[in-house]
Amino acid sequence: MRRRFSKGVIAIVAIVTVLAAAITVGVFTLINRVTPFRETGEGCKITTPGGTLELEIDQAQVASVIAAVAARRKLPERAVVIAYATGIQESKLLNLPFGDRDSVGVFQQRPSQGWGTPKQLIDPVYASGKFFSALVKVKGYLKLPLHEAAQRVQRSADGSAYAQHEDEGKILAAAFTGRVPKAVHCWFPEPTSTPSTSGTATTTPRPPADRAMRGLVHALGASASFEAASSRDGWLRASWSVAHAQKFGLRRVRYSGQAWTSANGENGWRPDTTAPKGKVDIS
Repeated sequence: MRRRFSKGVIAIVAIVTVLAAAITVGVFTLINRVTPFRETGEGCKITTPGGTLELEIDQAQVASVIAAVAARRKLPERAVVIAYATGIQESKLLNLPFGDRDSVGVFQQRPSQGWGTPKQLIDPVYASGKFFSALVKVKGYLKLPLHEAAQRVQRSADGSAYAQHEDEGKILAAAFTGRVPKAVHCWFPEPTSTPSTSGTATTTPRPPADRAMRGLVHALGASASFEAASSRDGWLRASWSVAHAQKFGLRRVRYSGQAWTSANGENGWRPDTTAPKGKVDIS
């Protein structure tokens, strides 16, 4: 009896040791996955009364596009929440050029199922439009549980998985639709390079504001501008601009008495009495 008891104790100790090691590895892996941009000096923070989230800049850009496409279609915030929860589950809100079988993009839509060509689906504006086109055809989607509405669009293997991201979707929607002011700020290293010249000809890059304008028009439509029809409308544009600041080379975004600058991006929005109320000023 004594010998059997000793072997049992040894076995238990061995199992506990293995589990402890596995948990330790898992914790370190999780930490490295959720905070990689802190190490690289860039990222975005979303702050609303409903909670706080930290995103990679690529994720924030996708999130801002989804909200812009929804605004273009005059869709309610609930539709945006459903889209975010779906995008988080499918791709972690990343514009993936690959996926299961022929799936691509933020919603992992499949060309073989009629969503569009791979080139089209890798454009978050197009992919978001296709998602919303399918969502609004779901009868009573605004009253359905989120996972049911999402599943009727996606037809995935496990539709219940979308439900776990509803709270995150609500935080993102409150911020990127502009309902909560000053909710989005990003930070990244200041560029040190200057435009290069080749031979005797100098290539003049398009000004950052012009490039940003082209991007906004792509998301919001041909008539889009940085004029703000309402406070919510203005903060949607301001949040989109901050999320895309690194991509387009923006250094400052001002709106409604507040300003964000790339030089102090991690500090968020700061009071600026000269910032206009009726227009988002970018430079």
